[in-house]
Amino acid sequence: MSAAVSVSRRGRGPDLVLLHGWAMHRGVWGGAAESLSEHFRVHLVDLPGHGDSNHLPLVADLSRVAAAVRQQVPAGAWLGWSLGGLVALQAALQAPGRVTRLIAVAANPSFVSRPAWPDGVDAAVFSGFARDLSRDFQGTLNRFLLLESLGSDTARADLARLRAGLESGRPPAPEALRAGLELLRGSDLSGRLGELGVPSLWLAGGRDRLVPPQAMAQAAARAPGASSAVIPGAGHAPFIGHEREFVRTVSTFMQARAAA
Repeated sequence: MSAAVSVSRRGRGPDLVLLHGWAMHRGVWGGAAESLSEHFRVHLVDLPGHGDSNHLPLVADLSRVAAAVRQQVPAGAWLGWSLGGLVALQAALQAPGRVTRLIAVAANPSFVSRPAWPDGVDAAVFSGFARDLSRDFQGTLNRFLLLESLGSDTARADLARLRAGLESGRPPAPEALRAGLELLRGSDLSGRLGELGVPSLWLAGGRDRLVPPQAMAQAAARAPGASSAVIPGAGHAPFIGHEREFVRTVSTFMQARAAA
């Protein structure tokens, strides 16, 4: 990844890097990014293969993806949603001097259930999406968006906003989607949580069907200086259907840590 990932910036204040999830782009943050930019200097990243970075290859290597993002943003807090949370966690483990705080939103350190980490989903979920991409590209994306909104008490509105967000930017590269699914299926950072050297917040949606809230609580229990929070009624994208609670929770964590 010799070319630079695309980043847009807004607001003033402490630096806060936002990383989106699989198949999406920085536009998915919508009003949450606008609200956060009232208090922070927000850096909105398009991961390789997505949005305005869709010309870049996404490799199934978290270390390389995290390094590519780190080269384009200043030291500060990183907030990652879903796949973006895995990238943020990897960056915090690699470079705690550059990632000063971590906010993982619906981001399981191991999305797949394993003997040492049972709070994941069956690996067949991601293998199935990868297989279906070549058969029905758009239909597979729609089914993943449905899974992300499932369970939320604002599920219909969440799904509509996720679809609108996806359609508002450049479409993701098919190769990047396959690599992203491999990252979700194959990555396991659960055994390294004890190495995390920065304060962290593990934020869950109370009705998330992809990342159970107990997984986020377990991650916080294993990471030094960590805390967890749940937004009741929210699904996998709590910043969409429950924007006000999301922004308040993130801002409280950021401001409390700044005071400390």
